[in-house]
Amino acid sequence: MAVTIYDVAREASVSMATVSRVVNGNPNVKPATRKKVLECIERLGYRPNAVARGLASKKTTTIGVIVPDISKSYYSELSRGIADVATMYEYNIILSNSDERTTREVELLEDHLGKQVDGLIFMSDSISEEVRTEMATANVPIVLAGTLDVQNLLPTVNIDFEEAAYVAVNQLIANGHKRIVLLSSPFTRDINRISKRAGYIRALQDAGLAVEEELIIETGDSYDSAYESWKAIRELRGKPTAIFATNDTMAVGVLNGICDEGLSVPRDYEVICFEHSIMARVVRPQLTTIVVPLYDLGAVAMRLLTKLINGEEVDQEQVILPFRLEERNSLK
Repeated sequence: MAVTIYDVAREASVSMATVSRVVNGNPNVKPATRKKVLECIERLGYRPNAVARGLASKKTTTIGVIVPDISKSYYSELSRGIADVATMYEYNIILSNSDERTTREVELLEDHLGKQVDGLIFMSDSISEEVRTEMATANVPIVLAGTLDVQNLLPTVNIDFEEAAYVAVNQLIANGHKRIVLLSSPFTRDINRISKRAGYIRALQDAGLAVEEELIIETGDSYDSAYESWKAIRELRGKPTAIFATNDTMAVGVLNGICDEGLSVPRDYEVICFEHSIMARVVRPQLTTIVVPLYDLGAVAMRLLTKLINGEEVDQEQVILPFRLEERNSLK
């Protein structure tokens, strides 16, 4: 049978209240008594009941984290930042995949809130009305990480995705390109539809270049989809000479499509992408990319959440982190 607080109290010849004070770090315990209780805890192998402690303190020291797909590098690196800061502040994490489905997001919100988490970090392609309705019932803080809130109602941690796309496309324009493909993962994702597409269009317009809808190619969010998209790009009238891909995986897919055709990057096409994952560095040529500080997005989101949980002063609830363009060999 599991060792209980009663067993420790009996072994140490103290009250259960005294054991509870020792376990919870209460300073109002004599050093000799604390030492005796801790020795009994270690000898008996007692493990405090986190649920019971949570009921007593009205905190579970648990954070719910909901991601669309942890297997994607974007979310896995971001989640690592969350986990490291959570550990620093002695929080545990319940991590769940929503599979990019609204119904699943609502189910997970209900589930996490039912587990009495102290707060939530939420990531999604877009915030649906169903999800907003469920969030409105939450009695704990919720922070979005790497996710747009088009209504600007929720605490968020992001980069300026539109400006980052603008910088990337502007670099291609500065290199002399006039027909630039936007190769995007689905526009159901707010960051793609609202921010990256807008940055692409603004860069073209500021340079006095035409916005050609046929150069805006939406495809699946995978290597294979991007590889197949190369076939559509090569058939475009008036050959484009550069490609802006909305993530590293898609950039690698189109890069390999180009190379398998016997063409070359950057001689025949220049390529810029988003994220700065390991994929952008292991391919040859290495890809020029917008460096999104994914780890920092998660870490800052978690720190913001701890402040909201503890009622600490928060300077701003919509945090924008810096990005940078890292040039490698996919540009001339």
